[in-house]
Amino acid sequence: MRLVILVCQLCLILRIEAQIPEACIISTTNRPPENSDITVICGSEYMDLSIYLCPMYQALYNESQMVLNNQINTPECYGTADWNVDPPVLKFKFPLNDNSVSSCNNDFQITNQIGTGEFSDFSNIQFVNISGTVTSIDPSVAMITYRSQILYKFSCFYPMQYLMNNTQLGVSGVNVAIRDNNGSFISTLSMQLFRDELYLQKLDIPQTGLNLKTKIYVAVKATNLTDRFNVLLDRCYATTSPYPERTTFYDLFVGCQRDAQTKVELNGQSQKAHFSFEAFRFVEHKNKTVSTFFLHCVTRLCEVASCSQLLPNCESTRRKRREAPDVSANATVTSTVIVVGTKRTGEAQTLSSSSGQLEGSYSGPVVAVIVCIVILAILLVSMAAYFALYVKRRKPITQ
Repeated sequence: MRLVILVCQLCLILRIEAQIPEACIISTTNRPPENSDITVICGSEYMDLSIYLCPMYQALYNESQMVLNNQINTPECYGTADWNVDPPVLKFKFPLNDNSVSSCNNDFQITNQIGTGEFSDFSNIQFVNISGTVTSIDPSVAMITYRSQILYKFSCFYPMQYLMNNTQLGVSGVNVAIRDNNGSFISTLSMQLFRDELYLQKLDIPQTGLNLKTKIYVAVKATNLTDRFNVLLDRCYATTSPYPERTTFYDLFVGCQRDAQTKVELNGQSQKAHFSFEAFRFVEHKNKTVSTFFLHCVTRLCEVASCSQLLPNCESTRRKRREAPDVSANATVTSTVIVVGTKRTGEAQTLSSSSGQLEGSYSGPVVAVIVCIVILAILLVSMAAYFALYVKRRKPITQ
């Protein structure tokens, strides 16, 4: 009898441990674990992992027994079960910053490649790879177990260079996240135009355009980004098209070559970069009242410790380059148009600042009155001369 009771209790324990939730009984994922159970979303600010829950129960585990990189004593390394979706999933979400990446012991590696394609002018391009595992925790306290370990591997590969231009990030969307292992930081980058050297007053462009040689201050800034990286500008140029095409373009600077009026003030030293240039016109707009163009910058992120090595060596006249796999631009953001008029900065104004009328000239109504008076005076003089001549001719006849 005691043996029967013991067997029943053992069966009850095993039944409880292997009990499958109702949502999993009818789910198509009610099967043993597979490699395809995990979905990785490499976002611009977060990494998101989504793993089917039902295979975990099939393997005699549950959501509380799955953890990132075996960090069982770190609460933020555990996932959250979502039973409201079909099929049910276990979700992990952690931001791309030093604290989160290191606290769960994810692997963080920087690699270098030779730039080709869009970045063929640059001999060193950096990438960051973030990887890790989601493992099961075996609750068995005995020396042996009959549970198979569950191990899901994940990784995200982030290129740290971007073809970007004057930003419209608020319009183009919040986060750019794709469902493979290539991520994008595009939502962390922005560009703004300023009118002062302290980069405090935003530049407002009138409909009539900026004056020629107006100083334009440009700031490229990264936000929501780990402290491991700085912003590095490799090239900035202007085009008459809102797209970064190179059919009609003018380089402000690329590597060590730069326009005489362009000054790079801050680059590769922090999470923002500063440079300035003077407003100009494209020759093809010579017959137009205003010249319109767009600003584009080839921008990348560099690891703080190696940024100085990636800056161009302007003392060297030639660089050696090697072939490497093509590196495509991750995203393109488009600027608002920059409009430049025909007047040069510092030229005398032809309009009065108080009345808005031409200085030293009369207004239209006054000129009209003067013209009428002159015409009337000429008419009166002509009539007087005519009557005088008429009277003079009539006198001999009357005599």
